[in-house]
Amino acid sequence: MKPWNNRAWFLVLPMLLLVAFSAVIPLMTVVNYSVQDTFGDNKFFWAGVEWFRKTLHSERFVSALIRNLIFSGIILAVEVPLGVLIALRMPKKGIGVPICLVLMSLPLLIPFNVVGTIWQVFGRNDIGLLGGTLKSLGFDYNYVSNPVHAWVTLIVMDVWHWTSLVVLLCYAGLASIPDAYYQAAQIDGASGWARFRYIQLPKLSRVLTIAVLLRFMDSFMIYTEPFVVTGGGPGNATTFLSIDLVKMATREFNLGGAAAMSLIYFLIILLVSWVFYTVMTRHED
Repeated sequence: MKPWNNRAWFLVLPMLLLVAFSAVIPLMTVVNYSVQDTFGDNKFFWAGVEWFRKTLHSERFVSALIRNLIFSGIILAVEVPLGVLIALRMPKKGIGVPICLVLMSLPLLIPFNVVGTIWQVFGRNDIGLLGGTLKSLGFDYNYVSNPVHAWVTLIVMDVWHWTSLVVLLCYAGLASIPDAYYQAAQIDGASGWARFRYIQLPKLSRVLTIAVLLRFMDSFMIYTEPFVVTGGGPGNATTFLSIDLVKMATREFNLGGAAAMSLIYFLIILLVSWVFYTVMTRHED
């Protein structure tokens, strides 16, 4: 029997050290702040779980959490079905394949802050193409003062930016399905819906699991785009947990509360992602 060689661990040691430096150490710092309080001069006092208790009983935190959950729910309900539909309609052969793939990839290449700036200008009713067009048609569109318009703008912006990710994942999953399945379905006289229901959708189950998890985590942690477009307004209408967390840490300098909120935020993402994964893979062997 060949002896076990542990020297391979030295190959991954640099990556482990990098992860420890970039993730574990900052996490431990946040944990340290979350159980302490400070009155300045770099003097800290033990606070225990007080910051966690205040955060969980804070109406400010609950309101931001509800806004986050609603936003992520809308995003998943729109982007996942839309991405699957577009992937199904994309060409499978010919020159149209690379053209469609490149066009689908373009929104993903734009940085978050640039996306926010584009839609901030695009939605203005004085110089923006979207806002100016709606104003000329008689619609009183103003995402700065109307909470509904602000939400619609953020949702449309996120759909434009991230639906391509779902499309590319689903297209890759569809391209991996062997032609033999379609040939058998054609022999049996299966309809288009039957092919989708019994061939394409089951084969896309793992791809859709990845797409749902990625889009949930991204949408739940969204910060740059709403910060640039609405700044969390009007009022607190689009103040998500990420925006409220930054305000608490940088503007109010409430390090203990911000640290506790960030840990709760992190645990919520882990919990919901685990629930998504468990539900979507419960029928798999």
